Amino acid sequence: MALDELKSAIPDFAKDLKLNLGSVIGNSELPQQQLWGTVLACAIASRSPKVLRELEPEAKANLSAEAYTAAKSAAAIMAMNNVFYRTRHLLSDPEYGNLRAGLRMNVIGKPGVEKVDFELWSLAVSAINGCGQCLDSHEQVLRKAGVDRETVQEAVKIASVIQAVGVTLDSEDVLAGL
Repeated sequence: MALDELKSAIPDFAKDLKLNLGSVIGNSELPQQQLWGTVLACAIASRSPKVLRELEPEAKANLSAEAYTAAKSAAAIMAMNNVFYRTRHLLSDPEYGNLRAGLRMNVIGKPGVEKVDFELWSLAVSAINGCGQCLDSHEQVLRKAGVDRETVQEAVKIASVIQAVGVTLDSEDVLAGL
């Protein structure tokens, strides 16, 4: 199992990450599609080759072809949106917020899966990419759709652990000269 291999690669100084990785994936109460779509989108967003290589096969095995593609789409569109909206928010001139974005985002309207699932994956990727405006937007859509705070927090926990594992493993590879 790739998850076990990934956990075994985590060094002893990051034991909490090893435990948390097993917990947020192995003990998640999210439905399989929400869980594995979140895992895949976050593995992509983490930019860690090792994390993506280890988690992608299990995500693919647990997702329909449509959900697999939608999770990858969530990571892709949020890579663009998180930079764009975070920058508009951080610029001191509020007039940028009044300008038309002019960027195609059609996949958000027709993701190929339940809108709630895609929104949850987008929120998780936005947590990794640090876009407060996108986090607020996706959280509001999820809450209006009846998603509870615990589910939102579950996705954020998955995002935070996957990101931390990626940073840790990639930094260890650099320090080992790999």
